[in-house]
Amino acid sequence: MLIDSIRRNSIGLGIFAVITAGTIALTQTLTAPRIEANKLSAATKALDEMVPAAKHDSPFFKHVITLPAGTLGNEHAAEVLQSVLQGQVNAVFLPVVTHKGYSGDIRIIVGVWSNGDLAGVRVVEHKETPGLGDKIETRKSSWIENFTGKSLANTTGEQWHVKKDGGEFDQFTGATITPRAVVGAIHDALEYFQANKGQLLTLAGAPK
Repeated sequence: MLIDSIRRNSIGLGIFAVITAGTIALTQTLTAPRIEANKLSAATKALDEMVPAAKHDSPFFKHVITLPAGTLGNEHAAEVLQSVLQGQVNAVFLPVVTHKGYSGDIRIIVGVWSNGDLAGVRVVEHKETPGLGDKIETRKSSWIENFTGKSLANTTGEQWHVKKDGGEFDQFTGATITPRAVVGAIHDALEYFQANKGQLLTLAGAPK
């Protein structure tokens, strides 16, 4: 009797596990396209905020340079989008990942004008603490907008730190790790731009 009961319970648990796994898999299959669409929408909005329509006359996703894995913190090959006006690249959008966030990776788009000035910076994905580290989002604070116009030329290496570390940029009350990670990632992106300026500003697909 006891063995039969155990057998029935085991079968019941097995069926439940199969149903649960199937439901989760189906949910992921159905929601994955929506999640990706939302990410694309958020990224597009971020690009438009940094380089408005009057500053480009070609779709951002038309001119793309593929970066090798490991560049700017990306674990897979990443795409640099070019802003083009009258046939010339006037800005690029660098995909950056910093692994130094308080709660994990922080994914950032860094817009850089052809002269090396920052067109803007937007955080597109993170897991930072609500009410503290999430102030890197534009919908939570204007902190990230303070980088617009900054460059390696007008901001020295010593200034590319949060104020707690002797730099120029504010940290958040109760949260220093998150802004510290973002400031460092932006500075790395500017250095990458400076080192690879020729390639980045060559129109993708144009004859060499």
